[in-house]
Amino acid sequence: MPLSLGSRVPRRLKATLLASAVSVCLVAASAPTEPLGVGDRLFPYLGNPGYDVSSYDLSFTYAGDNGKPLQAVTTIDAWATEDLERVNLDFAHGKVDAVEVDGLPADFTTAGEDLVVTPKIPLPRGSWMRVTVHHTSDPVSRKGRDGGWVRTTDGLAMANQADAAHLVFPCNDHPSDKAMFTFHVTAPDGYTAVANGLPAGVTRTGGTTTWTYRTRHPMATELAQVSIGRSTVVHRTGPHGLPLRDVVPTEDREVLEPWLARTPDQIAWMESKVGTYPFETYGVLMASAATGFELETQTLSLFEKKLFTEPAYPRWYVESIMVHELSHQWFGDSVSPRTWSDLWLNEGHATWYEALYADEKAKKPLETRMKAAYGASDRWREAGGPPALPKPPKPGRKIGVFRANVYDGAALVLYALRQEIGKPDFERLERAWVRAHRDGTATTADFERLASGIAGRDLSGFFQAWLYGEKTPPMPGHPDWKPAPPPKTAKR
Repeated sequence: MPLSLGSRVPRRLKATLLASAVSVCLVAASAPTEPLGVGDRLFPYLGNPGYDVSSYDLSFTYAGDNGKPLQAVTTIDAWATEDLERVNLDFAHGKVDAVEVDGLPADFTTAGEDLVVTPKIPLPRGSWMRVTVHHTSDPVSRKGRDGGWVRTTDGLAMANQADAAHLVFPCNDHPSDKAMFTFHVTAPDGYTAVANGLPAGVTRTGGTTTWTYRTRHPMATELAQVSIGRSTVVHRTGPHGLPLRDVVPTEDREVLEPWLARTPDQIAWMESKVGTYPFETYGVLMASAATGFELETQTLSLFEKKLFTEPAYPRWYVESIMVHELSHQWFGDSVSPRTWSDLWLNEGHATWYEALYADEKAKKPLETRMKAAYGASDRWREAGGPPALPKPPKPGRKIGVFRANVYDGAALVLYALRQEIGKPDFERLERAWVRAHRDGTATTADFERLASGIAGRDLSGFFQAWLYGEKTPPMPGHPDWKPAPPPKTAKR
């Protein structure tokens, strides 16, 4: 029975209990701030509990120098999913000038890579909140840290995967919390700004232009894209009237056009495999920058320009890489990973359709590539972990999680699955997967359940061996495939 502080409690005991209660409140109120996280196995401090973001409104003002911080305002609308005295946001590379919660000034401090906001009035569970942060956004990378803004020869672009969006703007930087986005980008006349989604207005004032873009589908923070440069936007129409827009350096417009013209047919090819393109627009952003990778930012994939201008790259290879990033719009963007350990579902599928496209369009046999992957798979698992249980990246090298085990190693799992359940069921599974989880997030367990349901039998043993085993299982239908022996070390 609970103790009541009524008339039956002796005065001395009542005073003691009240003092104790006050003490507890003071301790709770003065508890030190600390970085939080949503418990991701690979990135334990990424994301934050206690709220669910509905939308981001991002404003960036670029002064024309990509070595200087941009002035920025980030507004976040979210639901509190628990009682909150503080709100932790991921933000680690900019100066915060002021924070407001529901229009009232709020206190703020930092803890690790978190911006910790204390509103004047605590937020009860189920309440709607608006957090506005006035800050700078620094395009100069921190030493030893990947990602965020990419400085191009004529401006900026973004590369926020896997955990670098919070180097650009305050956010709940985990793919499990997708939200709608609005972008306002102001730059001097002569520059062009493009962002995810569709244009929603252009205003010109005193030598500057502000572009506004909005998404029509929720998006993970790591997929945000803003391009600022002396660019040309090339428009064309894709399947079903889909508006396409590509962003290229103006001086390279003509030489890049043959590659840009391939996109409508590539979309049609992907739709023939998995169903209708899932977003409101698509295009490629060809950046004059050395990133070392291409990136599937939602509705506007980022590519290094040199991929299209380097003569050593054969045409079939370039087109298959374009299809890799395009297929991510279904696998990774529309259907996002619930945790970063589910990354194989993104990269395995993108690699699968990259290889299948090369097989069908350039006569580069899929089976040859998969046999080679089988030979290397044990080494990949040893170096990077099994496909669905990747080893954590080294500190400061978060893109280190993108190893061969989640690319060709994961595509090999899909090949084995097709061998196991047959091509018709596999193709039904692919279509059902992107349809069932469109605009959402999903896990490896979700994929296993759907595959088992379509195959009409329990596939848990298959997936346990192929996704989590230290050694690569025998390939169904290919008993002759063997792991390749380790490379010989040179004698001294």
